[in-house]
Amino acid sequence: MEAKRNSWIMEADITSLQAAMEAGTLSSEHIIEAYLERIKQFDGLLRSIIEINPEAPAIAKALDAERALKGSRGPLHGIPILLKDNIETGDQMHTSAGSVALAEWNAPEDSAVAKQLRSAGAVLLGKANMTEWANYMSTQMWAGYSSRGGLTLNPYGPGELFVGGSSSGSGVAVAANLVTAAIGTETSGSIISPASQNGIVGLKPTVGLVSQSGIIPLTRSQDTAGPMARTVQDVAIVLGALNEIGTDYTEFLDESFLQQARIGIPRYYMKHLDEDRLRIVEEAIDVLKEKGATIVDPVTLPCEDVEWDWNVLRYEFKCYVNEYLATLPETVPVRSLQDVIIYNEKHAEIALKYGQDILIWCEQTSGTLTEADYVESLQQNKEMAGKQGIDHALYEHRLDALLFLGNESGPDLAARVGYPVITVPGGYAENGVIAPGGYITKGPQGITFVGAANSEPTLFKIAFGYEQATKHRISPVLMKRLDHLNTSQVKNGYK
Repeated sequence: MEAKRNSWIMEADITSLQAAMEAGTLSSEHIIEAYLERIKQFDGLLRSIIEINPEAPAIAKALDAERALKGSRGPLHGIPILLKDNIETGDQMHTSAGSVALAEWNAPEDSAVAKQLRSAGAVLLGKANMTEWANYMSTQMWAGYSSRGGLTLNPYGPGELFVGGSSSGSGVAVAANLVTAAIGTETSGSIISPASQNGIVGLKPTVGLVSQSGIIPLTRSQDTAGPMARTVQDVAIVLGALNEIGTDYTEFLDESFLQQARIGIPRYYMKHLDEDRLRIVEEAIDVLKEKGATIVDPVTLPCEDVEWDWNVLRYEFKCYVNEYLATLPETVPVRSLQDVIIYNEKHAEIALKYGQDILIWCEQTSGTLTEADYVESLQQNKEMAGKQGIDHALYEHRLDALLFLGNESGPDLAARVGYPVITVPGGYAENGVIAPGGYITKGPQGITFVGAANSEPTLFKIAFGYEQATKHRISPVLMKRLDHLNTSQVKNGYK
């Protein structure tokens, strides 16, 4: 029986699980049991999950009873979903952004995201590990590492392949079939990067489409939560529960749209790609052409030579993390960014494995968002990444979207103006090079589409058409990978 239940887990999508529960051949309680067994079997090494919700089995059982009595609430009824560890839940789980300083913090109520998922009937299975403080703590910190959860590993090559950050736990858990879907958060690439590197679909929505309430912030101008799953359809289903305007995004899963789509190729951002990854881009372009899309190649963006800075993140981080921490009760040991820095220094053995130079750099600002550097950088982001970047290219060539590889440049441009991005499995690079930052470029690669503000419907049409034409998603072979893991790589970490 256990083997049969586990067989449902491998690559199961929301629609098939829902159909099985409606037919009575499977229950939410059984799904939760199977995932928990799989987590027990594989996640001790992958470290994608920082905490399991102890109430999950009981919640699933109650939802099964509700289904029998009243019927289903909708497509997420009884479906397990993992939340990134910076998203508050008003239950027994903690919300820490991966930091040991917040390891005992229990939020008194759900974030807007958690509340909407529960209302839709989802089972919150647990909290996903993440790069500590959304990868805004130290320039030396490895992607996927937190002092509370340890180092998350890529299931396609633990200890070898780049895992992506900072929603690394969310991406790995979905990729390894430890959960049906997960919620990540993104400031700049933190959903798209781990989705691409772990062979799944990830969507960073237009900023404002999903509520930021109850999420430990990095910024306000760029932060958003977003869905991560193994298919475009599942991502659309989850976004339907998350968005503030009540849109059902499954209505836009129209693969025939590619026949009229116009997609631009910004070659400037691909000139550094190695041979294997460039091949994946060219193959994606060929597929889109075969399906009838008009490809405009190359497309030039006026912002290509701009020297970007990180002032917006630096200044907003102190302001908004102070605002968040100030609301916590006195029982929590940190109530400001300065408190976090001091706490880490006092507990350096566990809290400062990679230092905290970014936290110290941010603390040097006023926290009032009045500095000229901040105001100028915020304006530059809007003008150059928007009007002289994405908007210019889309308008000039009458495009529906721009195509990038994985997290290469496009997601950062979109992040600076709050625009949506979706990435879909695009293939596997057998060879790679050492990229800036020290990570190996081989492994799963995503094909990423960037659009204008609120263009999620169009992005879903394009992404769904590409996915259905290619079906590049391949499940990782965990037993083989884990048996051949070099344990010294896990101990020493990797970028």
